[in-house]
Amino acid sequence: MRITAIASRLFACAALVAAAAMTSAPTAAAQPTAPQDFVSLADVDPTILQEIRYFTPHNFTGDPVDGYLAPMCILTRSAAEALRRAQQEFLEAGHTLKVYDCYRPQRAVNDFVAWAKDLADQRMKAEFYPRVDKTALFADGYIAEQSGHSRGSTMDLTLVPVPVPAQETRPYQPGEPLIDCTAPQPLRFPDNSLDMGTGYDCFDTLAHTLDPRVQGDQLKNRLLLKDGMEKQGLMNYENEWWHFTFKPEAYPETYFDFPVDPSSLPAA
Repeated sequence: MRITAIASRLFACAALVAAAAMTSAPTAAAQPTAPQDFVSLADVDPTILQEIRYFTPHNFTGDPVDGYLAPMCILTRSAAEALRRAQQEFLEAGHTLKVYDCYRPQRAVNDFVAWAKDLADQRMKAEFYPRVDKTALFADGYIAEQSGHSRGSTMDLTLVPVPVPAQETRPYQPGEPLIDCTAPQPLRFPDNSLDMGTGYDCFDTLAHTLDPRVQGDQLKNRLLLKDGMEKQGLMNYENEWWHFTFKPEAYPETYFDFPVDPSSLPAA
């Protein structure tokens, strides 16, 4: 299949995913805006799929996260261009990237911190941190006061085979039974990605990129993602197979707080 044809199909798929995810969201007033070199990933490469988890309740907090007013990926232009280059090579090999999270406002990180301190709220434990005591989330490094995502050059993502499987990720229904994020892929929450050995945002050492327990196709898939990303300057965080940062970062010391919303971006 020619890359142009694949790209056209992926663009249509990405548009449908984004449209399905859109729901009403509160309008932010007098919000800060992004610097001139921040862009919407969809404007740089519309073939990259987007499933922005923190816009939805299907995440470790169980609620949409503060600051996510739209299901979109915002990045510095340099990081977005690196993703575009990686995507072209993945497409040639019969895969497409799918992002779960990109730029993350500081208010979202604050929301995570407040959730982690609320020890009574363990609604999503069975899926996202089944073997970690919530009191240990800070000490174990799963939650912190700041995140590299807020600097604009970090993203969480995976690989999806092309053609994209017919069964897309279905909407999560709050209160539905939860499955351990380390369970075999057919048992985990449905996702159309390659099997990486755990689900996204799995608070478990099995999610460490080179954990020795991960072997076979799962290790092959992790290395396929890691090698393809790092070839374009997108470096993996060793404790999360899905987490990559473009180096050198445009804003290595700055943590932004503008919301994830088209209105935050500079006018074209």
